[in-house]
Formats: sequence, C-alpha cells, structure tokens
Amino acid sequence: MPVPDAPPGQPRKAATAAWIGSALEYYDFFIYGSAAALIFPEVFFDESDPATATLLSLATFGVAYAARPVGALFLGHFGDRVGRKKIMVFTLILMGVSTFLIGCLPTRDQVGTLAPVLLVLCRVLQGISAAGEQASANSMTLEHAPPHRRGFFTSFTLSGTQGGQLLATLVFIPIAALPEEQLMSWGWRVPFWMSVAVAVVGYVIRRKLDETPAFAQQAATEGVVKLPLAVLMREHWADVLRVIAGALVASVSTIFTVWALSYATSDSVGIDRSAMLWVGALANLVALGAIPLWATLSDRIGRRPVYLIGAAGSAVTMFLYLWAISTGSYPLIMLLGIVAFGVVYSAANGVWPSFYGEMFSTRVRLSGMAIGTQIGFAVAGFAVTFAAQIAGPDGDDWFAVALFTAALCVPPVVAALSARETAKIPTERLGERTPAEAAQRETVTA
Repeated sequence: MPVPDAPPGQPRKAATAAWIGSALEYYDFFIYGSAAALIFPEVFFDESDPATATLLSLATFGVAYAARPVGALFLGHFGDRVGRKKIMVFTLILMGVSTFLIGCLPTRDQVGTLAPVLLVLCRVLQGISAAGEQASANSMTLEHAPPHRRGFFTSFTLSGTQGGQLLATLVFIPIAALPEEQLMSWGWRVPFWMSVAVAVVGYVIRRKLDETPAFAQQAATEGVVKLPLAVLMREHWADVLRVIAGALVASVSTIFTVWALSYATSDSVGIDRSAMLWVGALANLVALGAIPLWATLSDRIGRRPVYLIGAAGSAVTMFLYLWAISTGSYPLIMLLGIVAFGVVYSAANGVWPSFYGEMFSTRVRLSGMAIGTQIGFAVAGFAVTFAAQIAGPDGDDWFAVALFTAALCVPPVVAALSARETAKIPTERLGERTPAEAAQRETVTA
C-alpha cells in the first residue's frame, strides 16, 4: 500500500528539526573530542607521563563509541516499537544532561583516580544517546520526505552534525586562547555547561514534530514488530553487515577531528591550537554547503556512485592532509583540510543517511540503521586510539596513520559496490528484494 503523503510543510519541518537537533546533539559530542585532544590529558590523567596521558584521554573518546552498539540495541528496539519522535526527544535530553555533568566533574588533583572513572561514565551516557540520535533523525526525515528527494532531506541530519561540530569548534577557539591557568581550571568547563541551553532548545523543537506517515501506517495496518531485532537478523542480515562496513568511513572524521588536531599541536609540529581549530571550523563550514549538494546529486544519479566518491576519495586525501601537517605549512594545511574533509568526505557523509536507511523496511528501519552504524562507528571511535599507537613513541608517523585510515575506507567501498541502488525505489517498497519475497514476508505483530 502506498505511503500517504506527509502534510504540507511537514518534510521541511522534520528536516529542520533533524538539522537543529543533530547540531545541538553533536555540539555536545564534539566538544568532548576537542577537550580530549587539548585539555583532558592534563586535567584527568597523570601529567608525569604526557604520552600515556594523551593516549588514555583519546581512549576515553573511543569509550562512547564502544557504548553505542549497546545503546543501538535498546533505542533501535523502542524506536521501531513506539515511534521515531519519542526516541529523538529522549536522546537529546540524555546527551544534554551527561555533557553538563562532564563540566561539573572534579579533577584528578582533587579526587585522584575517581576523576577519570566519572569521566568515562559520563562518556558512556553520551555514547548511548548518540546511538539513537542519527538513526531516529534519519528515519524521521526519510519517512517524511517526497520519494524523489529522500537523499536531499535526509542529508539535513548530517549537515546538522557538521553544524554541531562547527559550533563546538568555534566555542573552543576562544577557550583554547585563554591563559593556561584559566583554561585548565575553569575555562574548559564552559562549553560543557552550555549544553543546558542545547537540551532546552532541542526539546522544544522536537516536541512539535508529528510521527511519520510510514510508521503511522505500519502501526495501523500490519502493526508494529514485537521483536525488531529478530526480524532484522532474519530478513536484513546482509544489509546490516553492509551498513557496519560502510560506517567504518567515519574513521576519516575521527582521525581528522581528534588525532590530526593532537598531532598538529604537538611539539613535533608546533601549530597553534587556535589556528588548527580554525582549519576544522572552515572545513565544516564548507561541508555545510557540500553535503546537501552531494545528496541532491544522489537523488539524480544514485546513492552508490556519490558514496563511492566520498569513501575512495577520502582514502587518498587523508594522505595529503596529514602530509601537509607534517610540513608545518599552515596555508597548505588549511587548503587540504577543506578539500579532504569539507568537500570529498562530504560525499559519503551526505549520502549515507539515505543510502543506509533505504536498505530497510519501515518496521525495522531504525533498528537496522542504529545497530549497523553504531557497530561500525565503534571501530571508528577507537581508530583515534589505534592511530596514537601506530604513530610511534614520538607520535609523528603520519604516513602510518594515513595508511591505516585508507585501509578503513576499503570495507565501505566494498559494501557500496555490493549494495542495491535504492534512489528510485518507492518508499513503501524499500527493504523488499522481490515482489514474491515481499508477498511471502511474515509479519510479527504486537
């Protein structure tokens, strides 16, 4: 049965809510990445061994990614049972609270080893929240969007993520410029405290959303799935594997955002902290424009070719960007940072919300996207920790890190080549293999 059209203006409203909510949510998530690279090694870990302190701090960045598959199982299940809207509101509140608490934590000098333990606990809560955020926002926008513009509308979730990263970077630029004593005592806490405003604004926006026509129709006709995970593993296990492999492309983002920032500001290169933060800010600003353009192109020529440009191209441009950092040439770093992250990576980043979401039917879409992406993202999150080890005792083997990042771009390329092209498939037919298979599909209802 064809999915009824969304009420006039609802697709734009859903896309706007996804953009703003993701921007606010990922503002919280990415200020942690900046702090993990620049602040936390001194505040929460043993200063007598700076290299180990940095490694442990970057490991806490990856902890949230390890928590994300667990959160995906829980939130994906309830998202396919009770709807997209409730999960979107819940994830926003959880992220705001956990981020605010990070800004209130005592330091290692105050409470000893309890400080990093509390930091990890808050980071786990951030990871659980992020696990449901993108999958629910993507499902919401995809199921509200006109069939011929699903790529464009779902891309707002990822451009919102880039907006949040841009906001986090801009907030940290003046913070990083504070005198060392003020920065390490209270300055680093301010961006985390600002998450209260983040949670309030996001809550107001998302509470006004309608549930999607596709989910409402599913619930009213066949009924919601009692055990989404069971249906997902029976009917869509191959697509889950594709999404897991595809999600490894996020390693490009974590290496660019965290490890490259730490490397560039280390003694071996010596770029000013604020100057490097501006590289990320401008790259994200370019990405805000590039992501919807790439997504619009995918509505015309298909998801696969655009995604492949981003995944394969990122494997090449990461070498160029890290090489530029090794030269210490700031204009070169700025140029190649914008090209690598703002333009090329945006091709994959702008298309995956529709590409992955269209692999699944409405009844298990949120579970499929959440579980698949979050397992892949867990590997991407710890890519920063692995990079810190691969870079050697002096942390300056950029070529090995670039090679490692390029290797992580291979599974996404393979996943895209093996996937079906879904750009022109009607929304109600997404997730079906053949008409015969669709007719024989068992429905597990509540």
